[in-house]
Parts: sequence; structure tokens; C-alpha cells
Amino acid sequence: MDVLTALLLVHLIPVSTPKNGMSSKSRKRIMPDPVTEPPVTDPVYEALLYCNIPSVAERSMEGHAPHHFKLVSVHVFIRHGDRYPLYVIPKTKRPEIDCTLVANRKPYHPKLEAFVSHMSKGSGASFESPLNSLPLYPNHPLCEMGELTQTGVVQHLQNGQLLRDIYLKKHKLLPNDWSADQLYLETTGKSRTLQSGLALLYGFLPDFDWKKIYFRHQPSALFCSGSCYCPVRNQYLEKEQRRQYLLRLKNSQLEKTYGEMAKIVDVPTKQLRAANPIDSMLCHFCHNVSFPCTRNGCVDMEHFKVIKTHQIEDERERREKKLYLGYSVLGAHPILNQTIGRMQRATEGRKEELFALYSAHDVTLSPVLSALGLSEARFPRFAARLIFELWQDRGKPSEHSVRILYNGVDVTFHTSFCQDHHKRSPKPMCPLENLVRFVKRDMFVALGGSGTNYYDACHREEF
Repeated sequence: MDVLTALLLVHLIPVSTPKNGMSSKSRKRIMPDPVTEPPVTDPVYEALLYCNIPSVAERSMEGHAPHHFKLVSVHVFIRHGDRYPLYVIPKTKRPEIDCTLVANRKPYHPKLEAFVSHMSKGSGASFESPLNSLPLYPNHPLCEMGELTQTGVVQHLQNGQLLRDIYLKKHKLLPNDWSADQLYLETTGKSRTLQSGLALLYGFLPDFDWKKIYFRHQPSALFCSGSCYCPVRNQYLEKEQRRQYLLRLKNSQLEKTYGEMAKIVDVPTKQLRAANPIDSMLCHFCHNVSFPCTRNGCVDMEHFKVIKTHQIEDERERREKKLYLGYSVLGAHPILNQTIGRMQRATEGRKEELFALYSAHDVTLSPVLSALGLSEARFPRFAARLIFELWQDRGKPSEHSVRILYNGVDVTFHTSFCQDHHKRSPKPMCPLENLVRFVKRDMFVALGGSGTNYYDACHREEF
């Protein structure tokens, strides 16, 4: 995961907090909206979107379908919630963030104390090793590196409650006496992903029976299970990293900024860059903690404007060069293939795995978004959610449709496999077979070459 994380960490951009905060309305945008968003990308606006600070409940489009459609299954991919930094800025004090869960600290959720109480009863839970050795909720007065914060727990309690209101109360996705085999739960081996998954699950199924809960362990951040060996994917990744490196070399203002920051903390520029200060500074920003200072001065807003401007340019070039798309298609195929397999079993009337939850990372969701053709979608914020819904036409029970939602916004008709649907069909929903055909064959067309399946695309010689 280290290489994957390093590839995308350039996106973690902190900036200072505006005095007036930000409304929930501005937080819910996923695809850029030229009418309501700043004409020039505003780094403060983008950073606040990334923090995803819990406020009033968002409006969301999950569970919306014509009345003659029945919800059959739901597949949820989440990024873990707000976390403490993974890196320390050399020669500066760590940000003082408390990772215990307490009722008198914001942000708060009405189920927070009940969540802690329920987690404290789960010590006998049987999860796949090594998950059974991880703590079930964060509990350090000074956060450990990468630890989920109270903000992160609240973000996913909120996600879970929102999905409960829609999928259980409104659509009755699961019966009241639901069984263990109706859930599919999978997480990486980090405490922040397991705890985020448990927080969402508790919001979704309050006071769940621990005997019915089984989290599987996924060693790969791509969730590629037994299909992780893919030489061409790794070649795309190397070329994408090279592209990023060359773009950075061209940016003299960026190098100057890193040099200034290195002088402030009194280390060589190379050492500062290797310590990835952006990650730590984002934590300061999201938690409204002052950026670090030394006797040589303070890191200031101008440094972040330069870094953010470069990041925007990097994203633009990344879309144009298509190397990341190649990496994403091959990186996301195994988890997408697993998802359509689960959907197809549900269309046959099988009642297992009607609710699937993958608790993951930014480097999991980002390739999936890119592979689906959602290149304009924002980089996954803390507690981002990507949801696949499977629907059945009650009038024609053999016909099934899918909806794709990113952070509550319906992006189905922005995907590669359904963007032209309305030109070709009067049906209001995107047919499941479009997604199946895309995953089984069409997504490889973007790579060029003759490969029309995963194995051939991963091993083609001409790349």
C-alpha cells in the first residue's frame, strides 16, 4: 500500500479555515458545477470539502427510483473517516488531537456513547485474522499515527444512519431478523478502516448482534483478493509516477516553496518532501489547530496556495495523459468483477450478501471512480461513500437496473457504461447488463491493444 499511498498523497492539500465556515449545501457537490462553484478553484473550498466536517444531515439521492422498481441489493465502498496524520513533520511538535470518544466534544452524534458501549462488548467478536487483534474504537488521549478521530467516527455513524433511514426503514432491504449471511463485510488491516466500518454498521444496524458480524481481511488496498498479480498495472503506475515527478520538476515555484518550508523547520528540502508535510498540515486545518512554527518562522497560507495550484494542474494533466486511467482499469477490475458477481447472484433470487460493505482507503476508491469513467469526480474525501444499488422492475421481474451514487449524488449517467443510455433507450434506469458488459469486456477497450479480459490486459507484451 505504501507505493499506492505515495502516488496519491499529493492530493492531501491543507489551507487555512475561513471565518464563516461552510454550508452543507456547498459540501454536497461531487461533479464541478459552473453555476454554484467559484470560477477559479478555491483552495479553501476544496480543503473543506476534503475534511468533510460533520454538520447538518446532507440531502442525498440514495434509494431514489421509479415506484415500480424494488431494491434488491446494495454495495457500499467507503473511505475511512478523518484520521491523525501518517507522517511527522521533522523538528515540529505533533498536533495535539485527542482520539478518545467523548460526548462534550464536537463533532458529536446522538449514538456516540451507545456506539462506545456496544464496541466495548465486542471483544469476543470473531473477525478474520489479523483483524481480531485490532481495537474496535479509537481510545488514545493523544492520537497515534493514522488513528481514526472522533470526527471520523461521527462521519461514519452519520453515513450509517442515513443508509438505515433509506435502505432499511424505507426500502426494507433486510428483514428485522436478518442473518449473518445477508451481510458481506470486508476491510483492510488498518484500525481506521475496521473502526470506520464498525461505526457505519452501528449507524446502519444499531445494537447489532455480534455473533452475526464477520469482517473479512483484505491485504491489498485495491481489494484485488486472489487477482492481484498484474504486471501491466504496475507499469502504468510507474509511468504515472514518472509523469508526476516530471511535472513537479517543471514547477520552480513549487520547489521554491518546499525550500522555504524546509528552512523554517531547519532540514534539507529533500528530507522535508520525504516527510510529506501536506498530510500533517491537513490535520491541523481540519481540526482548526494552528500550523507549526519554529524560531525561523511559520508555514503560511501562501505555501499552500502554491502546492494546491500544482495539485490542480497535476489532476488536469493526469486526466489528459490517461496513464492513471490504465492503472485504474486494471486496479479496479477485480473488485468490480466481484461486485457484479454478487449482483448477478441476487438477480437469481439468492438472499445472501444483500448488503456489502468494503471499508477502504482513498487509494481504493480513486481507481474505481476513474475506471467507471468518473474522471471529473472529486478525489475521495474523508468518509467518502460510493454506492452501487441493484433494482428489479416489478412489472418485468427478469429486468434489473443499477444506480451509482458518490457521496449521495447520482452519477450513474456520468459513467462510461451509461452516459449514452438516454439516447438509446426510453427506460429511466441503467440496465444491469450495461455494467456487466463493461466490467467483463468494454472497460479494457480504454487500454488499447487486443486484450478483452483481465488476464490478457495484465500480461500484454506490447505495452
